[in-house]
Amino acid sequence: MTAQAPRLAVVVKGWPRLSETFIAQELVALERAGLDFAIWSLRHPTDKKTHPLHDQLGAQVHYLPEYLHDEPVRVLRSIAAAMTRRGFWTAARHFLRDLMRDRNRNRIRRFGQACVMARELPSDTQALYAHFLHTPASVARYTAMLRSMPWSFSAHAKDIWTSPEWELREKLDPAQVGAAFGATCTAFGADHLKGLSAGTPVELIYHGLDLNRFPAPPERPMRAADDPFAMVSVGRLVEKKGFDNLVAALALLPPDINWHWTHIGGGALGDTLKQQAVDLGIGDRITWRGACDQPEVIAAMRAADLFVLPSRIAQDGDRDGLPNVLMEAASQKLPILSTPVSAIPEFIDTGVHGVLSADDPATLARHMADFALTPAKGPDMADAALARLRDGFQMQPGINQLNGLLKPLLHKGPNA
Repeated sequence: MTAQAPRLAVVVKGWPRLSETFIAQELVALERAGLDFAIWSLRHPTDKKTHPLHDQLGAQVHYLPEYLHDEPVRVLRSIAAAMTRRGFWTAARHFLRDLMRDRNRNRIRRFGQACVMARELPSDTQALYAHFLHTPASVARYTAMLRSMPWSFSAHAKDIWTSPEWELREKLDPAQVGAAFGATCTAFGADHLKGLSAGTPVELIYHGLDLNRFPAPPERPMRAADDPFAMVSVGRLVEKKGFDNLVAALALLPPDINWHWTHIGGGALGDTLKQQAVDLGIGDRITWRGACDQPEVIAAMRAADLFVLPSRIAQDGDRDGLPNVLMEAASQKLPILSTPVSAIPEFIDTGVHGVLSADDPATLARHMADFALTPAKGPDMADAALARLRDGFQMQPGINQLNGLLKPLLHKGPNA
């Protein structure tokens, strides 16, 4: 730990997480840009693997009580300490009003974690920055009230589209102890949040890629139409990713296509989707690799002929933002088949940088077959996607923008 404690606290839902490498990429870059911070995680890690980026971060990591009953003494001491702060009654009033509209244990846990964080933050901490506008931002907001300091957030996808509107409006209202600023990684999400804001500025900051972390794209010799056709997808096995439609589409492919599909990622629907593939008679043409680290993902992309991500809007409104895996596929000149959901069209113009399809199985199957049987279809689009990535979706401009927003919050002065 440095002689002077970091003046910024970064609140995340869990650390480290393979599915959130965009957060790790951002924090490593901010640290290299000279920003001093500590990480405060609401949950302990569950992934068995880590990303190489996680090992590059020098920031200290603190874990809040994942469940309040696991550490009752720590929690009770923190609540008692919180009651001595002049911001307590403001925080308690907002918490109780939130609880009346959202009566669940998770809401209570957020306030308890905030009390712990308020007690354990170093005295010279000046500001909070939360990744995700739902649970982490709630903990950051309550903590900010208790410690009388500014807070800010970076919003992504699920947190925007599944949070109740009243909560988003209050987090975007300075009169309701809303954020000093918000950032989000898609124009689609930024426009939505700006429409709800009562004064909190919302900035569009694409995550982008640090292309220095990726190998140069491989040489891809032109396939023949009857050559084996390898497809790969990377994403959690959850409803919004649409992999049930993709499995159904695979079963519709013409019998003369010698295809194989590899899936990378974990998720709650794994057993269901594997059984779906068996029932459709295609289980032996699919490899389920589970969670993989970044080098394994890139190796799979380099060996494939098509990247497929059939994203859709889930029944609860959850949807993708702009998945980083699309940009990673572009970095390896891997042709892309996806859907026009949310911010995906901000990166892919259909027919130019890839193909954006309807998410029904028949249409997906038609496009996959077209890529397989027309080998010349993909390379020009893959070249265009790589050029778009290099021109408009690299990491550093966004890091410069975010650093410029965070540093003014780190003023000197006493906290309550």
